[in-house]
Amino acid sequence: MDDILQKLLPMQPLASVEGKDNDTLMYLIHGLVLILFVGWAIYYIVVLIKFRQKKNVKVVHSHTPHLISSYVEWVVVVIEFLLLFAFSIPFWAVHQAGMPEGKNVLEVRVVAQQFAWNVRYAGPSGKFGRSSARFLDDNPMGLDPHDPDNKDNITTMNQIYLPINKTVLITLTSKDVIHSFGLPAMRVKQDIIPGMTTHVWFTPNKLGQYEIACSQLCGVGHYRMRGIVYVVSQGDFDQWIQQNKGIHD
Repeated sequence: MDDILQKLLPMQPLASVEGKDNDTLMYLIHGLVLILFVGWAIYYIVVLIKFRQKKNVKVVHSHTPHLISSYVEWVVVVIEFLLLFAFSIPFWAVHQAGMPEGKNVLEVRVVAQQFAWNVRYAGPSGKFGRSSARFLDDNPMGLDPHDPDNKDNITTMNQIYLPINKTVLITLTSKDVIHSFGLPAMRVKQDIIPGMTTHVWFTPNKLGQYEIACSQLCGVGHYRMRGIVYVVSQGDFDQWIQQNKGIHD
């Protein structure tokens, strides 16, 4: 069934566990819109034929009441309420309003700037060191060089390494203007507003490389603000962490 829907409404191949709920909602909404479009198109053609001038030379001002249109309108209203309360609101409560917690959640911090993604990991210690705007001249993410917790923190630019089948919480901030973190394969997209902290989370379930795109016009170099997410095995991820601990790009 999923293969058939993918052909009818092609999207990027899904690479996260939670994205399936998003796809289901998309298919339902587009299905309703398609039914309405076809219905109104048929009605439009019937009206053109039935009330054409050659058949109705004389204008008739009388109106024949009927309830078909009212029934159709109420059916559409019921379906829309069903989509809202049975699918959209529960989806929002699970995937947007709530955030995953616990030791099994990997947190990655991303700072957006014109026109790059600065990425930070806690390192083997599992602790993020302090950061401040006054240290931005020394490093892209403003890491406090006097905080010992920063010694094993890992920073990269435009590259995010993630282990497969592990929930990832990405914390987003901006150094300059409004950006938007778009990762279509994981079905996540989130605006990043200066002075605010926002989040996205997902569980990648397919190995591979997936493109990050800034989906908010952020300046003349917006087109080249791209990054890559590498989904690797847990063993490869642990090895990468050990090899890069204490490296600040």
